[in-house]
Amino acid sequence: MDKIRNIAIIAHVDHGKTTLVDQLLRQSGTFRSNQKVEERMMDSMDLEREKGITIRAKNAAFQWNGYRINIVDTPGHADFGGEVERIMKMVDGVLLVVDAHDGPQAQTRFVLRKALENRVKPIVVINKIDRENAEPHAVLDKIFDLFVELHATDEQLDFPIIYASARDGFAVRDLKDDKIDMVPLFEAIVKHVPAPTISSEPFFQMLVSNLHYSDYIGRIALGRIVSGNVSVGDSIVCIHRDGKRERATVTALFTYSGLEQVEIKEASAGDIVGLSGFEEVYIGETLTDSEDRQPLQFVDIDPPTIRMRILVNDSPLAGREGKFVTARHVRDRLIRETRGNVSLQVEDTDTAGAFEIHARGEMQIAILVEQMRREGFEVMISRPEVIFHSDEDGKTLEPIENLYVDLPDENLGDVMQAIADRKGQVENIQHHGSRVAVEAVIPTRGLIGFETMLVNTTRGESVMSHLFREYAPFKGEIAGRNRGVLVAMENGTTTPYALNNIQERGRLFIGPQETVYQGMIVGENARPEDLPVNPTKAKQLNNFRSQGEGKGIQLEAPMRMTLERAIEYIDIDEYVEVTPKSLRLRKRILDATARKRAANAA
Repeated sequence: MDKIRNIAIIAHVDHGKTTLVDQLLRQSGTFRSNQKVEERMMDSMDLEREKGITIRAKNAAFQWNGYRINIVDTPGHADFGGEVERIMKMVDGVLLVVDAHDGPQAQTRFVLRKALENRVKPIVVINKIDRENAEPHAVLDKIFDLFVELHATDEQLDFPIIYASARDGFAVRDLKDDKIDMVPLFEAIVKHVPAPTISSEPFFQMLVSNLHYSDYIGRIALGRIVSGNVSVGDSIVCIHRDGKRERATVTALFTYSGLEQVEIKEASAGDIVGLSGFEEVYIGETLTDSEDRQPLQFVDIDPPTIRMRILVNDSPLAGREGKFVTARHVRDRLIRETRGNVSLQVEDTDTAGAFEIHARGEMQIAILVEQMRREGFEVMISRPEVIFHSDEDGKTLEPIENLYVDLPDENLGDVMQAIADRKGQVENIQHHGSRVAVEAVIPTRGLIGFETMLVNTTRGESVMSHLFREYAPFKGEIAGRNRGVLVAMENGTTTPYALNNIQERGRLFIGPQETVYQGMIVGENARPEDLPVNPTKAKQLNNFRSQGEGKGIQLEAPMRMTLERAIEYIDIDEYVEVTPKSLRLRKRILDATARKRAANAA
């Protein structure tokens, strides 16, 4: 037991934790000298590699100087905080990675708070010290202030500090030391992270903290063994969250060597293992030896604050590009997602083929829909709405978030105005060089579409993050999108002639020779109201017009949206149609006359 260390790596998004795990695995000798290894190998999902963020927590393990170190890479984005919260139950220490230039950010605060609440031992790694304009000493002062602000104990405040460059593969205790390899970090892990604390109970107990799935052996429950031993062939009990007890036989046991799952015959207290045998097992449930045992306590997870609808695609182009298009397909896929992601909730609605998703943020739902799209699903998604609550007196409460924005000095006025328009209140402004850091408190409603506005205003030179703060009294109405849309009147194929006339009215979302249908949004109007247009109109040829006349049409490049941008952009009466090949924006009611009647009735 003394030779096991269980640690998690936590950080704000893009502070280098996945690259740091790469270096720990490389320099511990986990890989053969001639083995080809990809960069950021812990980011195994395609979406993680494309976006440069960690979405799912992942396990790895390595041997160093006779010690077995189990390591968990956690997400850095607030929307995936449910992964971070439950991982804290598996580990005894954390490496808190902070960028030597950016310092502690919003997510640093979130993940550190979760670590301190769970009484795990922190080791601070100030990463990217090779970066231009890095200020490791100033960043260390900010980290200490953050620990104090989060009410760290005296023991937690006495944290060891390592300076590192994960990209260049070195770590040092002091900036004056020789920059050779990661050995100082290995030594800090072994010295400062305690060995697993195990229960004095002699019987087997394990809390399920994560789930994997194998086509060959079914569901694999991952967690740390709290007490006792378990072997392949043992008969054990799963205590479900509803209190029901179910018995099954352990068909396989796994541990990790590097990133590989390795089968073992038995495991004991302190080990992080994967265990198969149960068809129905979920995160937060207890595995033990007998029906008489009490379940282990599961970590409470912050409540979801956003809800959206995912619907079966009913557009005129439905079924042309996807494999899975029915309500049963969509529902089964959503339920499957909730089994491995405890921060997502799915509910059936009164409308056939429509399902309501409750989540931490629109990014979390956008990632899910993007995964479904790549798997061959066709769906429609609605605009995000916040989840309101009521207090004892019947007053409406809404979710409020702490907002952190780092932006160029010249854009401060515009961004401050945007925060005020969205019922936000600025609490702190700090200037550093030609940039400024703004802290504000803002309703979650005000954050829908805020990031898009920020990117446009600052030409992509800003960074923002936000964290759930509390439920507070309703702040009043917030103005929606200030521009209307251009809505197609006809079904057909777009022509350059028609688009040339339409682009004078606003910004196009489509190009020539694309299939459109009545009610589909083809662009943004320069004015506040919606405008019906006909993008399929062809040029009429007669005696006075030759076919060659006017051929020099110059169409501006259409604005192509990502899924996240499209979700933020749509209004309450619109959907995003998502298929494996296309993203289309459309009105909920496609027929113009029916749409007008519904608007009048409303």
